[in-house]
Amino acid sequence: MVQIIVEDAGNSLNPDILRAKIDTTDCGSIVSFIGLTRGIEDGTEVIHLEFDAWIEQLPKVLHSLASEAIESYGVHSVAMSHRTGIVKPGENIVCIHVASPHRKEGFAACAWLIDELKAQAPLWKKEVRADGDHWKGGLG
Repeated sequence: MVQIIVEDAGNSLNPDILRAKIDTTDCGSIVSFIGLTRGIEDGTEVIHLEFDAWIEQLPKVLHSLASEAIESYGVHSVAMSHRTGIVKPGENIVCIHVASPHRKEGFAACAWLIDELKAQAPLWKKEVRADGDHWKGGLG
């Protein structure tokens, strides 16, 4: 069985709740990535980040990435979620859980997923810092 869970976290993201939804039948590992907002960027205080998204397309892109990871890496299940709106320092931005029979495939799939999410997801990030607003090209 292949399971894909994709959520737009909106104003909150709880990795434990997302983790509870993933199917781990016959799996030996869960590899997780949780991205947080840093409080300092380039030596300057970050007040918050603002994420804007093409809301209609974001779940489709995340689902496509999850499906590709399952097919390419042989993992069992993927759960992904990304915040939109304002995210303050220390808060969760993105969460990816990958359940797999073995850890090696899980780590590879999780690393690929976060890299591809940053490259492909229809998301835009603005850093609101002590020295002004800074739009970031892509999420990288």
